[in-house]
Amino acid sequence: MGLFSFIKNAGAKVFGIGKTTEEEAAEAASKLVNAVETLGFNVTDLNIEVDDETATVWGEADSQATREKVVLVVGNTEGIGSVDDRMTVVVAEVEEPVAQFHTVVSGDTLGKIAKTYYGNAMKYPVIFEANKPMLSHPDKIYPGQVLRIPSLD
Repeated sequence: MGLFSFIKNAGAKVFGIGKTTEEEAAEAASKLVNAVETLGFNVTDLNIEVDDETATVWGEADSQATREKVVLVVGNTEGIGSVDDRMTVVVAEVEEPVAQFHTVVSGDTLGKIAKTYYGNAMKYPVIFEANKPMLSHPDKIYPGQVLRIPSLD
């Protein structure tokens, strides 16, 4: 999918920011792999490397949605400013459309975001479901967080 930008100082605190040594970068990468695996995503041969504020992700995801969610878990981590997605997706019978990404700003709600992308605020559960298990409640979003906005098709 390519290189995705995130807000470096927003997100979950998986590891300390400003990692510089090779050992610290390897530790950060290990923690990111653990964070992804803890969420139960089906990714074969998951590998993550951290170089300064860029995380590079490899592996084979079971779906396009899983691929996008892995990118978001890694990118929505404090200290990560960009994710270089080098994952592949298992070939499926029906190709999944690529979702759009939305960076939450102050005052955003899932309803407001749904209104923007779908023309209907009541479609917010689509966005909530598309971002599970990273979101535990529709009201728990924060500025700087990046969300998946799937196609309604």
